[in-house]
Amino acid sequence: MTSSIPNAQTVLLVHFLATFVFLAFAASFAFASDPSPLQDFCVAINDTKDGVFVNGKFCKDPKLATENDFFFPGLNIARNTSNPVGSVVTPANVAQIPGLNTLGISLVRIDYAPYGGLNPPHTHPRATEILTVLEGTLYVGFVTSNPDNRLITKVLNAGDVFVFPVGLIHFQFNVGKTKASAIGALSSQNPGVITITNAVFGSTPPIRSDVLAKAFQVDKNLVDYLQKQFWYDNN
Repeated sequence: MTSSIPNAQTVLLVHFLATFVFLAFAASFAFASDPSPLQDFCVAINDTKDGVFVNGKFCKDPKLATENDFFFPGLNIARNTSNPVGSVVTPANVAQIPGLNTLGISLVRIDYAPYGGLNPPHTHPRATEILTVLEGTLYVGFVTSNPDNRLITKVLNAGDVFVFPVGLIHFQFNVGKTKASAIGALSSQNPGVITITNAVFGSTPPIRSDVLAKAFQVDKNLVDYLQKQFWYDNN
């Protein structure tokens, strides 16, 4: 007759498996998003002496932090939009505000020229963006991922808010007769930006024209022409 009482090895194995499964689930939740800071702040510095490398930046001694580490002036000032795309982006991220390091947030101001100022189709690989229109009228939108590639758009006026999900291609276009401006908040201290035309046709070194001709299903001469253009970066 076989005993129904589990032996010590079986009990240990069950406990081990239970612990392993629990830790696996815990790890999956822990790595589902950026880790929370383990200190009040971690002001970024370029000097590596006596610094601690955290989230892509070296941090200064917290006791040496000053108010200027958390300050950036001038987002109320409209910038010059006299350029090929008719827009300019003024960032306020960890490069301008060292105190943003590890805090997972940043801002941009975007100015648009009248009659068609464009913030060209681009993507932020590390951040969702929420845009608030300060003045003017903007036609904005984003495209969902494959296979739908659905275009979602809206015309915004002063005071309106619109969200661009992380990683999706999006744009803003001034459809008004006057200048426009907006503030964008992004869920990263360093959201990154990839302007589609610049990346595809202005890369260094260039992408082979036969690759792009096949991808876009156009004549190779058209690709050669586009690659010779100057692709302006408004960021």
